[in-house]
Amino acid sequence: MAQIAFILVDPFADWEMAQVAPAAREFGDAVCYFTPAGQPVMSMGGLRVEADGKLEQFDPMSADALLLIGSPTWMTPQSPDVGNIVCCALQAGLLVGGICGGTLPLARAGLLDERAHTGNSLDELKRLGGAYAGAARYQDGPRAVIDRGVVTASGLAPVSFASTVLRHLHPLRGSELDEFEGYFARELQSLPS
Repeated sequence: MAQIAFILVDPFADWEMAQVAPAAREFGDAVCYFTPAGQPVMSMGGLRVEADGKLEQFDPMSADALLLIGSPTWMTPQSPDVGNIVCCALQAGLLVGGICGGTLPLARAGLLDERAHTGNSLDELKRLGGAYAGAARYQDGPRAVIDRGVVTASGLAPVSFASTVLRHLHPLRGSELDEFEGYFARELQSLPS
């Protein structure tokens, strides 16, 4: 059983965690939510989430993965500074992930400078990623990317984000994750052209 910690900021993109959190629980993992000052947060779709803890007091020893879910707030000056938190988590051996705007704090912390990664766009990372210096390692594609303990994905890749995170945490459950991805792929294959 893995412990997965999510960082949520108001308003968070509910669809970006809609596959990974339930699938993790299905695998027997524990999930918990950290927010600035431990305050409740609202999703973009109106879902209210009560925090399990204060972002500022996150202990890397309490989790196996730390995932930053996208929010328009990550793109503003009001974005919480989580650089120290994500760097300490990575140094402690946690899988660290960011999806959509959640990749921006990873860029600001320098975690994407020397790793293959993706995000919403290279332009967004250049404009909003602080001293981001990883443009040569950016991969423009529809799937999540993992490199040396850091998972990144665009906001349009919540299924591959979930699958990549869970494959890392549960390497012996690949066939179940193939099936998980297959369910979502069937929907896209059945769309009229």
